[in-house]
Amino acid sequence: MSEHHHHHHDVSGKNLLITIVLNIIITISQIIGGILSGSLALLSDALHNFSDVLSLVIAYVANRLAARRNTEEKTFGYKRAEILAAFFNASILIGIGLFLITEAFHKFYHPEVINSIWVITLGMLSIVLNALSVFLIKDDAHDNINIKAAYLHLLTDVMTSVAVVAGGLLIYYFNLFWIDPLVSLLIAFYLIWASIGLVKEAFSILMQFTPTDIKIEDVIKAIKSIEEIEDVHHIHIWKLNDKSTHLEAHLDYKNNLLLEQTGKILDNLEALLYHKFKITHTTFQCEYKRNDNKNIINN
Repeated sequence: MSEHHHHHHDVSGKNLLITIVLNIIITISQIIGGILSGSLALLSDALHNFSDVLSLVIAYVANRLAARRNTEEKTFGYKRAEILAAFFNASILIGIGLFLITEAFHKFYHPEVINSIWVITLGMLSIVLNALSVFLIKDDAHDNINIKAAYLHLLTDVMTSVAVVAGGLLIYYFNLFWIDPLVSLLIAFYLIWASIGLVKEAFSILMQFTPTDIKIEDVIKAIKSIEEIEDVHHIHIWKLNDKSTHLEAHLDYKNNLLLEQTGKILDNLEALLYHKFKITHTTFQCEYKRNDNKNIINN
């Protein structure tokens, strides 16, 4: 069994806390403005920003949990806390998107006069503060699925706020009040589209599916390229989180080797699998002429 350790960018808790405060300011101002102006698009953006506050709080807590050390009671620690957070956050976004679609259609059939000044002003405020939030956590989003989910929330907020402002300008100059629910619909569809991929990725990790970038047949070929290994079976490959990929398998040796010899062979094999597939943790059961099930995947 082995574990290859490599450095990852440390997530900044301070930056996450700042983005939480910024999004609380946006949410409160947009709720007040949405009620006073009668704009569904502004309230939609406020609801989206409120989901950001929740997602950022969850992301922060999950990040702190994931940093805890493993114990005898929790041998994997809280490594999957961030995956659960990402799955929850992305699922919430899809739910919000579906809610906004129903509200937008209601507005189409029952249009209301909207105070566009509120929409434009608060939309601009949202653009500025969300752009700052995106800048603060941009680096952390590259190699952390949990922060990536929060980053996605914030990035969509910038774009949806641009749409809100554009809608407000059209209402101000041309009295096109149907633009408001249309913008809300566009926000909703984008939310759903942007979140589905993240839900699928987090779900596949939680279900311990084989990572999509790894082909079992390629791993088998690499393992059998080691001269002393005759065959490999009972393979399982899964991700513990977005940083750690695990593999376990039974290895059939061609000869009845000493334990010291098999250890040297495993060292070479583990290095090969890490450099070729980024598999960070391996567990092998070494066998010689054992009469067991030789299926590659064991049910």
